[in-house]
Amino acid sequence: MNLTVKVALAGFVASIGFGPVSSFAQDASCTCTTPYQGAANSIGSIGRANGDVMVSQAAGYGPAKAGNALDFGSRIVVGAKGVASVNVGGCSLDVPANSSLDISRVENNICLKVVGSEQMAGAVSSEHTGQIAPGGTRSNTPLFIFGGMAGAAGILAATQDDDDGNGGVSP
Repeated sequence: MNLTVKVALAGFVASIGFGPVSSFAQDASCTCTTPYQGAANSIGSIGRANGDVMVSQAAGYGPAKAGNALDFGSRIVVGAKGVASVNVGGCSLDVPANSSLDISRVENNICLKVVGSEQMAGAVSSEHTGQIAPGGTRSNTPLFIFGGMAGAAGILAATQDDDDGNGGVSP
């Protein structure tokens, strides 16, 4: 089997193995979108934070307070006994209990996306550890990546021509 066919076959197998990874990509559907004005500092702030509300910070998650600055990549996580609101550009959103808010940039817009509790992959514990609670949802992405790589390696090994003229089959 020539090199071109091997490379094409390996690429096909790898694409099958990596295919499910795309399903984990961030969904671009925003709850609210506002134009990005090229802000010098923060792009918004927390308007209200009552009860169990955490905000992502440089060192992990910390308690959220009214007036905390928000920027791209910020995440607000609201527990069962909490409620929060944010003001970013032209968007003023309430973040209800058992949900989170992610802030991202989509082209030249600021995207605010509220995700409900049934869609959250993990929650910040009330002890402010930032770790997924025991029994939390686990991602199968590493399994799919490893499986794709192992499958590609197996096919390459099985189709390896040892140049003995037997077409890759040992006597």
